[in-house]
Amino acid sequence: MANMTTIIAEAGVNHNGSLQKAKELVKVAAEAGANYVKFQTFKADKLVTKTASKASYQQKNLNDKDTSQYTMLKKLELSDNDHKELINCCKKNGINFLSTGFDFDSLKYLHNLGITLAKIPSGEITNLPYLRLVSKLFTTIILSTGMSTMQEIKNAVDVLIENGIKKDNITVLHCNTEYPTPMKDVNLKAMLNIHKELGVKVGYSDHTLGIEVPIAAVALGATVIEKHFTLNRNLPGPDHKASLEPDELKAMVRAIRNVETALSGSGIKEPSDSEIKNREIVRKSIIASISIKKGDVFTEQNLTVKRPGNGISPMLWDDVIGKKAKQNFEEDSLIEL
Repeated sequence: MANMTTIIAEAGVNHNGSLQKAKELVKVAAEAGANYVKFQTFKADKLVTKTASKASYQQKNLNDKDTSQYTMLKKLELSDNDHKELINCCKKNGINFLSTGFDFDSLKYLHNLGITLAKIPSGEITNLPYLRLVSKLFTTIILSTGMSTMQEIKNAVDVLIENGIKKDNITVLHCNTEYPTPMKDVNLKAMLNIHKELGVKVGYSDHTLGIEVPIAAVALGATVIEKHFTLNRNLPGPDHKASLEPDELKAMVRAIRNVETALSGSGIKEPSDSEIKNREIVRKSIIASISIKKGDVFTEQNLTVKRPGNGISPMLWDDVIGKKAKQNFEEDSLIEL
């Protein structure tokens, strides 16, 4: 069996500030067969200034007059109680809890909850003090790289390693930070280039519409896939529009698991157990095209090739032509030498 791809179902802020919705998202991710459901841990006061404006996609998707990132994020915070309830909900549903901490206090808080895996969002890849703190508090790192150059990724990975993270415990996700990402901007081969240049495990964090790109990423060797999902794409909020609905998430996980199985063979080209039985039925043998008498010479005029394949292989055609028949053959019968 091929190595299992770690699938992170990114709930993000698609709970719209409701614990009930967040729990429903946990159940959906678990039912789909994802390995992790991921939320976002932040305090708006620590994350943005009061005057920071929303991204254009956030403004468009929320369709309100308020341009403030701060007021949008304030409504999407998860409380201490919310976190504990969600961790319990994950345990009950047999899925791992994960959250991205966006500021120092949130990182410390997640560490104190006993979480050992950190998911670094694209926006923090150039945040040196943040990268150092992550290295101190967590043992395994998944790093998203939207908007980054190769040099910026290399610098971030170097900081993690210098501060005690083992290279084997780092997975770098190729990513494009546009919601939704246009297909022409995906540049999926960059994932392979990251692996080649940095020698780290790689994966893909997807913001395209649909499920084909993450499936292709797995075929190319992604070890982690992250994908936003929602209960309903029409809900108000910054990320719903570029998220999968429950049935689509299920279809993506199923397709990824199928691709993994398809990749799990020996790599040696040979007949599989399931197809050997079809060989005689589908292949052909050398056949008498007319009745042939004992002593007749086999020629291209009295021989042909037809199914089934349990007689002399047509690859031996040249050996048979010119030989004499040792017995009578009726039309359409297998030739025996």
